[in-house]
Amino acid sequence: MFTKTTEQDSLYDGLEHMSSTELLSSINKEDQKVATAVEKVIPQIESLVHVIVEKMKSGGRLFYIGAGTSGRLGILDASECPPTFGVPHDKIIGLIAGGDTAIRMAVENAEDDKNQAIVDLNKYNITHNDVVIGIAASGTTPYVLGGLKACNAKKIVTGSITCNAGNPIALEANYPITPIVGPEFVTGSSRMKAGTAQKMILNMISTTVMIQLGHVKGNKMVDMQLSNDKLVDRGTRMIMQQTGLNYENANRALKEYGSVRDAVNHIGNC
Repeated sequence: MFTKTTEQDSLYDGLEHMSSTELLSSINKEDQKVATAVEKVIPQIESLVHVIVEKMKSGGRLFYIGAGTSGRLGILDASECPPTFGVPHDKIIGLIAGGDTAIRMAVENAEDDKNQAIVDLNKYNITHNDVVIGIAASGTTPYVLGGLKACNAKKIVTGSITCNAGNPIALEANYPITPIVGPEFVTGSSRMKAGTAQKMILNMISTTVMIQLGHVKGNKMVDMQLSNDKLVDRGTRMIMQQTGLNYENANRALKEYGSVRDAVNHIGNC
């Protein structure tokens, strides 16, 4: 037994009678509690980051599994890593109960299948070199809980991001992260504070891991994919800053060598 604080009654009532200013200010007041809750679990985040870095250095991958909002947040974080840090698309993988259809619309009862997550993970030939993080605001989602149990049985490292103390998923994970954000502004709407906390923690995990794996130099995304004009311009200016070249020559070097890192390294060796 545990208390689902994410589903307790909101601290506010009569929301339909509030003005827009009152609603926005009250939501913002609640959101300010999220950063404090996340700050309290930094030691737990750090422990998980350390093991992810070590596994990835040995060729392992990072998987996120979740349902609904939690699953979508995992997919969002995973999908942003290749363009930001230049890693392959199969290095950080987000899986959602119900498959890709569930990214845009709810798939009825998908999260209730406790056996489906390991089926989805096995499609990627998951091994003990990988790390699996279960994301679930309540900490009870069968898809996530079943997936972590199956991974633990295979000696695969597991982590979790949940928002209720003492929940089953946190108890199952090797490296649980549990920011306690309290009741939502709209009772039970865990896409709000709980979702914000999960997004913050995912940002912290993936960014720290990528930095420690060498994909950032100074404070620059030197391995980012040059997938549009904005990023080509940004990469060009990075090279200008690092090498002293003018815009035209820096842009030419970027296009020739394909990345900020390679262009700067080549120029530095000339």
